[in-house]
This record gives sequence, structure tokens and C-alpha cells, in this order.
Amino acid sequence: MATFFTNDHVELYYEVKGTGSPLLMIPGWTCTTQFFKKNSDVLAKDFQVILLDFRGHGESEKVLHSHRISRYAMDVKELLDQLDVKDVTVLGWSMGVAVLWSYLELFGNHRVSKLICVDQAPLQYTGPDWVWGQNGCYDVEMFIRTCCAIEYAPRESAEGLAFGCLYHQPTPEEVKFIADEISKCPPKVRIEIMRDHTNLDWRDLLPLINLPTLVCVARHSAVFDWQGSAYVAEQIPEAQLVFFEDSGHMLFWEEVEKFNQVVANFIKA
Repeated sequence: MATFFTNDHVELYYEVKGTGSPLLMIPGWTCTTQFFKKNSDVLAKDFQVILLDFRGHGESEKVLHSHRISRYAMDVKELLDQLDVKDVTVLGWSMGVAVLWSYLELFGNHRVSKLICVDQAPLQYTGPDWVWGQNGCYDVEMFIRTCCAIEYAPRESAEGLAFGCLYHQPTPEEVKFIADEISKCPPKVRIEIMRDHTNLDWRDLLPLINLPTLVCVARHSAVFDWQGSAYVAEQIPEAQLVFFEDSGHMLFWEEVEKFNQVVANFIKA
């Protein structure tokens, strides 16, 4: 178990596996390093894989303050500085993508050489100029309902995400695993970071990203319609778009071999 302290004295958990070109993998809302357990060991055969639990998530310290996308981006920067790695391929899934967009906005291409965005639209809420929002939390009313479910039925809410994130019917073991990992994140933390995340619009930033970029999109994601996630590839100059045709939001879990190969090929290119 490896940890480090941020500049605001929060202890964060991280893992480093393998050697070679560095690949940072960061999970989505309420999720942990363990969500990448089907990928990290395989990718570590060719790369130095770095995994991080956000503050309040997984094995990191359960502080109840500073749950904002920008602070999470700062935490990522501090980890990369702590490890003194360069030319890092950064991979974010779901909310983790927003954290990386914030990182690029705040710190430019500091220590970063390539970007991988996995199934995330640039705007959660729908409106007159954006119809591809987050299907379960697409306006203030649905955010309030999400908060109520988290506060009054936290375990049931976590179990529900297993069904929302997978295209194929999850096994009881998968439901338990996903709910157990999500339940490491206190309800208040789940609500506070979603409060910030849902209000951010990244559409203006995407055309300014000047990194080789891979965008992975699940054709059957129940979290985002594929058009919203694919829009990211349309807006980032020369981005590569890959569809996953037999998976939901957790495409790296349901199409493991394809995902690992696509990521490895992109890093090596």
C-alpha cells in the first residue's frame, strides 16, 4: 500500500505496477482503483501503470472537504510530481475524464503526453443547446433525487450502479463487488463531488486540447447516450474514436481484451 500527502494534508492511496512508459488510470464517480483490476495487471506487462483513489474514495482518507473537480485535478498533479514521471498517458473513465480536462485547463500538458477519454460527455445537464446529458442526472431535479437516494438508501444506490454501468446482466458477485467498492465513499462525499461535476460544461475546452487523444465510447451505455461521448472525439483535434459494441458504461470491464489492446496500441503508436 502506497500513500502520499497532498498540499492540504490529505492522505491519498495510489498503486504503481510494472515498468515502461507511464500510464495513469483514474476511475469515475465513487469508484476505486479496483475497478481496473481486469486491466491494470495486463497493461503493467508493457507499461508503468499508476492508479489513484480520489480523496474520500476507496482507500484514500475520508475527508469531507474540497470535493471539487479542480481539487481532484490538483491531487493528480501532486501525484505525478511526487512520482516524478514524464510523458504520461493519462486515462480517465466517466467523471475521471472531467478531472483530466480540468487538469489540462489548469496545468497545461504538464508531465502529460497523451490523453484517453472513456465514456464521458462534456456536459451532464441537458438544455436547449445540449441533449446528450447524463441519463440519470440531467438537471437539478434529478440531482436532488440522486442525493436523496444516496442519503437514505446508500447501499441500494450503490447496487443500482452495477445495473446502470453494465450492459449485460451483472452477476451477484459483480453487484457485490461494485457496491462494496462504491460504499467505501461516504454518502456526503458522493453528493458533494457530484454537485460540482454536474454543473460543469467542458465544450469550450475540447477544441483547445493539443494532445494525441483516444476516445472510447460504449455503444450501449445507459449512463450516456453514445452521441454525447462521441462528441468529445469530434471536438478534440485529430482525436481517435473507438466504439465498443458489446458493453455499457464499464466498457473496460465487459470488453476487457479489446480495451486493453486498444489502449496498448495507442500508447505505443
